[in-house]
Parts: sequence; structure tokens; C-alpha cells
Amino acid sequence: MTGGAGERGAGERLAAFQAHLAASGFPSTVGLRVTDVTGAELIAWNAERVFPAASTIKVPLLVLALQEAQAGRLDLSARVTIQPGDRVPGAGVLHDLDGGLALTWRDVLTLMIVVSDNTATNLVIGELGVDAVNAWLAAQGLTGTRLVGKLQLPPGQRNEAQRRGERNATTARDQTALLRALVAGDVLDEAHTALALDILGRQQYRDLIARHVPCGPDGERLYRSATKSGELLGVHHDVGVLFTPRPLLVGLLSEGGVDPREHPENADVRTLAGALWPLLAALGGDPGAGDI
Repeated sequence: MTGGAGERGAGERLAAFQAHLAASGFPSTVGLRVTDVTGAELIAWNAERVFPAASTIKVPLLVLALQEAQAGRLDLSARVTIQPGDRVPGAGVLHDLDGGLALTWRDVLTLMIVVSDNTATNLVIGELGVDAVNAWLAAQGLTGTRLVGKLQLPPGQRNEAQRRGERNATTARDQTALLRALVAGDVLDEAHTALALDILGRQQYRDLIARHVPCGPDGERLYRSATKSGELLGVHHDVGVLFTPRPLLVGLLSEGGVDPREHPENADVRTLAGALWPLLAALGGDPGAGDI
């Protein structure tokens, strides 16, 4: 499917996005879905294709953890102590800090999103439980998204599915569906919805969806974003809300990249971001957007 039924010019806009990638020799497979905040589909390309989730799995973890807080089963002000054995490599900062640090659950959730901390994420997975997370995903209708287990574990601590090579998985459709439910207040009350969007809005990795958002005279971006990125070798994702004049929900997934660097100037990331912004600007009603 190329675009929402009522979106004029959706096919042409998607074609321009695809042409930009092709002209740049972009090697990756892309899954893309863009909707408005009501969930009306504006653009879709490989939206149901299953990709390795990378750190986008942290979005449903955030929402479910806040549901637990809302129900009184998780006290966000309670403290959890980081044990030396909890620390895992990859994204984040907790693996560089001494064991024994006591963080509130609110801080753990914030670190999981804002700096994509894998140690914090594993604490959340341990609190929620893998089976409970997957049951919740199924109940939400997010059938293409699955949590296999904790992140970046040493071989001896991996579960059977991980030893078989299975990975956490998601789709662009699932990510945008969850974002729609979040923004609409369907999964959390007003206070916890605001907290989720505030945490997502403070994410420090803005290399795709928000990369080319124009800035005002003060140097600040003209449009807020509430997003979560995800990276593995050859995998570059970004999902979230972009508060353009017409706010957009965006799920952008890709795999098969050839630049191995985890760096903002990764060539695959730059190409993908360069193709994405004209599409988002046009769909979002940015006054500076030209016709595409």
C-alpha cells in the first residue's frame, strides 16, 4: 500500500522518497508508516514487515511500565539498586558507573529512553517479565512485535530463544499503532501519558526523524519531537511523534546498511534522514516544504 485512501498525492510523495534513496544507492530495506494523530494512514511501505526491533522495543516497555505505575503495581519513586552483575554493554551510561547506585524507577525509565540505556532496560524487563510483556503486546494487537529477552547479555545468561539466534522484533505498523494509542490517551491516563511523551521528548539521539527539522532564530527546533531510535549493525530505526503543524506519527525501520559506524554521520543514516524530511515536511504542513 502506498498511502492512506484520502491523502492526496501520497503515492507521489512516497515515490519521491523511494527515488531519493535509489539515487543515493541506499542499500537497506525500509519499513515506513506515517499517520496523523487519529491513526489515519498517510504513507505506508513495508509497514508490516518484521525487523529486528533494536532499541525501539523500549517504547512498549515504557508504556507497559507506566501502566503498571498507574495501576499502583510499580512505585515510580521507589528505588532499585544497580548490582555489578546488572551492568551490560552497549548504549547508556550505567555500565560505566559503580555498582550500588540506587535509582528511582522513574529515573530507570528515563535512562532507558533518553540515552537508550541497556542496563536500565534490563531492569525494566526483569520487573515486568518477558512473558507478561509478550502477553500485553498480543492484547494490544501488536502482533508483529515480540520481546525475546534482555539486551546484551553474555552468552551464558541468554535464554533458549536467544541462543537460537532469535531477536526482539517489531514492525512500523505496530510502532505507529502504539503511538496513536499513547497520544490518544487510550493506554494511559492524562498524567502518565504526559510523562511518557515528556520522556520520549528528551531522547538525545535525533539522527533521523528530527535531524532536519528547521530551527528558529534562537537555534531551537521549530517542531518538538517525542521519539525513540534504535541501532544495531546495519539497522537504523526511529519511531515517534513529530509535532509539525499537522502532528505526525512516524515509524521508520531499516536493515541491511553497509556503514558499520554508530555515529550521527553514518552514511546510511544521513541518506535515510535526507530522504525522510521532505516527506515529513510535506505531510506535516511545514510552510517551507515544497511540492514532492
